[in-house]
Amino acid sequence: MPRKDTGPAWTDPGEKDTLVGFLDYLRTALIDKVADVPEPAVRTAGVASGTNLLGLIKHVTAVERFYFLEEPITDMRRTFRPTRDETVQSLIAGYRATIEQADRVIGAWTDLTRPAPRPPGRGALPPSQRWVLVHMIEEIGRHAGHADILREQIDGATGR
Repeated sequence: MPRKDTGPAWTDPGEKDTLVGFLDYLRTALIDKVADVPEPAVRTAGVASGTNLLGLIKHVTAVERFYFLEEPITDMRRTFRPTRDETVQSLIAGYRATIEQADRVIGAWTDLTRPAPRPPGRGALPPSQRWVLVHMIEEIGRHAGHADILREQIDGATGR
């Protein structure tokens, strides 16, 4: 039975729960856009920049690992390029594992004004936890929009 697309709660559960609700909603929307797309369409560029569905999953995984798990990104462009050995199943499984780890970090946050984790070697002061949550909503929302367009180009599928 298809999942009802209701999005995050409309009631006011509090700032952190609202932010996490939107983050989870967008994560799921992105995964759902990619999950059932066959090869080679899932890795075929739909625009001149080379953006493809599988690359979007790989990228958001790297970005979540950067902001929540303190793992550096040495080559941002490479985060958009899946290798031949990376499959829909393996990259989505990796993203889901990253989400679980990130959610444990977020779950421990009690004051969103405090500094967020920062990968070693970054000279600037770390952003606040609130900034990271809002930024990740923006980041994943942007790429979920890209995925909407790419998916529609592939097979006409629209909606969440």
